[in-house]
Amino acid sequence: MLRIISCITVEHSLSHLLFATVICVLGSLLTMRLFTRVRRTEGLQKFNWLFLSGFVGGSTIWTTHFIAMLGYQSPAMNGYEPELTLMSLFIGIAASIIGFTVAASTPKTMLVEAGGAIVGLGIACMHYVGIAGYKVAGHMVWSQSYVLTSLVLAAAFGAVATNRVARPVTRFCKHGSGLALILAIVLTHFTGMAGLTIVPDSAIPVAGELISVNIMTGLVVAVMVVILALGASTYVIDIQSSQAAVERYRHLSLHDPLTNLPNRAAFNEHLAALTKRPKDMTANIAVLSFDLDRFKEINDVHGHAAGDAVLRTVAERLMLLSNDSQFMARVGGDEFVAVMHKYFIRADATALAQRIIDEIAKPVSWEEQTLCVGTSVGISTFPGQATTIDDLLSQADIAMYRAKSTSSNSICFYDASMDQISRERNALAIEMREGLRRREFELFYQQQNDTVTREVVGFEVLLRWKHPVRGYIAPMEFIPIAERNGFILELGEWVMRAACAEAATWKNPLRIAVNVAPQQLSDPRLPQIVHEILLQTGLPASRLEIEITESGIIADHQHALHAIRRLKALGIKVAMDDYGTGYSSLSTLQSFPFDKIKIDRAFVDGVVTNKQSAAIVRSTLILAASLDIPVLAEGVENEDHIDFLRREGCLQVQGFLFGKPVPRSGIEAIVGTNAPAKPQPEVMAVDEIKAAAAA
Repeated sequence: MLRIISCITVEHSLSHLLFATVICVLGSLLTMRLFTRVRRTEGLQKFNWLFLSGFVGGSTIWTTHFIAMLGYQSPAMNGYEPELTLMSLFIGIAASIIGFTVAASTPKTMLVEAGGAIVGLGIACMHYVGIAGYKVAGHMVWSQSYVLTSLVLAAAFGAVATNRVARPVTRFCKHGSGLALILAIVLTHFTGMAGLTIVPDSAIPVAGELISVNIMTGLVVAVMVVILALGASTYVIDIQSSQAAVERYRHLSLHDPLTNLPNRAAFNEHLAALTKRPKDMTANIAVLSFDLDRFKEINDVHGHAAGDAVLRTVAERLMLLSNDSQFMARVGGDEFVAVMHKYFIRADATALAQRIIDEIAKPVSWEEQTLCVGTSVGISTFPGQATTIDDLLSQADIAMYRAKSTSSNSICFYDASMDQISRERNALAIEMREGLRRREFELFYQQQNDTVTREVVGFEVLLRWKHPVRGYIAPMEFIPIAERNGFILELGEWVMRAACAEAATWKNPLRIAVNVAPQQLSDPRLPQIVHEILLQTGLPASRLEIEITESGIIADHQHALHAIRRLKALGIKVAMDDYGTGYSSLSTLQSFPFDKIKIDRAFVDGVVTNKQSAAIVRSTLILAASLDIPVLAEGVENEDHIDFLRREGCLQVQGFLFGKPVPRSGIEAIVGTNAPAKPQPEVMAVDEIKAAAAA
C-alpha cells in the first residue's frame, strides 16, 4: 500500500494527476449513465447506446492512463511507440463494448458481473499494452505480485460497476456504478505502476520515430475532449427527448382523447389541489355536474359517429367558457363537470350553470342534419357538507339527478334532504354482509388470450352479486360501498380463497388474475393471508396473478412496495390494472416490480378511430417494452382492435371478442375438473371460512 501511495505522490506530476482525475470522473460517470440507457432500450437503439457507451468508456480508460503516464517522472529518456499506443486505444474500446454487450444481454444472471469483469480486464490489458508502447532508455523490471493484484482489482471493480446498474438497491446506485469504474481504472493503473521499476541504461537508445511527450499530450487531450463532448451531447439530447415524451404522454393521459377536455384523473388532480390551497375566507369552491339529455337516442338513431360529433361540439363550447377560475372536464361517456374556485354567492354558480345550459342547447350540425341535446346541472359546494372529493362529486351528481327529475335545462343545488341515495347505499351495505352469509356472491371468469395464437392463457376472476330481489347487481354499484365501509377486506379475502380453491381443481393449469382493492393492499396481513390461502387450497403460486391499481399504492409507496415484494417472494405475479386512467406514471413503473401492465378498455376502444387513443396505447407498449414488462389490453371487441394490438407488439388481450364473463360452468370445456378432493370455499359460509383459516 505504501508503495502505491509513493507511486502516486512522488513519481507522478500533481498537475497531470488532477487533469487525469477530472477526465476519469467525468468519463466514468458518463459511461455508466450511457450503459444504463443500454439496459432500457431494445433493437437498433440498444446497439447504438452500446457502441457509444463502449467508445466513451474505452476512450476514458485510455486517456486517463496516458495523461497519468505523461506526468510519470521517469528516470530515463522516454517516448511512445505509435503502433502499440493506438492498439491500446483499440483494446480499451473493444473490451468496453464487448463487456457491456455481455452485461446487457441478460436482466439478472451472473453474465451481468461477467461483462463487468471483461471491462475491468480490458482496462488492465489496455494498461499493459500501453506500457509496452512506452519506450525508455533503460530496463523495465516488474513485480509479479503487483501485476496480479492489478488484474484482480480491475476485474472486481468492473464487475461491481455493472452490478450496481443491473441490481440497484437504492437510488444512489447509479452513482456507485460510476465510482466503481473510477476505482477500476485508477487502482489498475497505480497498482501496476507501483510494480514497475525502471533501471536507466544509456546503452539502450530511444528510437527517433517515437511520439514525443508534447505531441502525445495534445493528441490525448484533443481526442478526449471531442469524445466527451459527443457522448455528453448525445446523452443530453436523449434526456430532453425523453422529458418531452413524458410531458406529451402526461398530457395524453390527463385529457380525453375524443374531446381533448381534461379527463377524470385531471379533474381529481385539479380539485385536490384546490382543496389543499390556503383557504380564502370569502371564496369557496363549487362543483357543477351535468350530462347530455337525449344523447342515447342520438347514438341509437344516428350511430356513434353522430354521438362523437355532438360530444366534440359540446366540448368546444365548454372550452370557451373555461378561464382561470373555471375548469371543465369530461368524466364519463356523456358526463361532464365544471369547477369554479371563485364562488362567493349562489348567483355565481347559477350564472355559470345557465351559460352551460345555453351553450349545450344550441343545435349541432352533422352531415346536413340538426341534432339537439339538453342538460340539467347539479351543484355542490366546498367547504360544506362534503368532506372528501368523492363526496363533493357525489353530492353534485345527486343534485343533478334531482334537477333532471323536475324538467330538462334545470339547475339544482345539493341539499341534505337529497340523501335518499345515501340511505339506499347504507341498506345495500348491510345486505352485502348478509348476502355473503347466504352465498349470494358468485365468481365469473373472463378469458385472457394470446394475441397471435388466440389460445387461452388465463382468466380474470370477476365478482357478481345475485340479489334475491334486485337480481344481479353491478360490481360498480356495490364495490365502492364495500370499499367505503371496510367490508372489502372480508369480501376480497373470500374472493381470493374461492378463486384459488376453484382453480386448483382444473385439469388445465391456467393462471388466474384476482383484483385486490387499495384497502386490501394497505392491510399488512395481505401477504400472509394469500400465503395461507395457497397452502390450504393447494394452488401453485405461479398460477396466481394479483391485479392492483395505482390508487392502491399512491397513499403509502413504501408499504405498498414492501407488500408487493413479499407477494412476489411467494412466486405470485403482480400486474398494474387500468393503466392510463389514474395517476399512472413512469416513476411508478420504475419503482415497483410489476410483471404485467393492463391497458384500460377506454383507450383500446378508440385505437382504430382516434389518433390520441392509438398514441396512448402505442406509447404504453413502447414504454413497457423498454422496461421488459408484458402488456395485456382490455376491452378488445373486434378484429380491428386485435389487428392494431398485434402490429404494435401487445402480447395478450381480453375482451368480448373472445368471450364475456361467465360462471364456472361456462369455462368447463377449457379448464376441465379434477376429481374433487375437498369442499370449495365458494359454497362455504363466512364463519366456516374463518374456522377453516384458524384451523
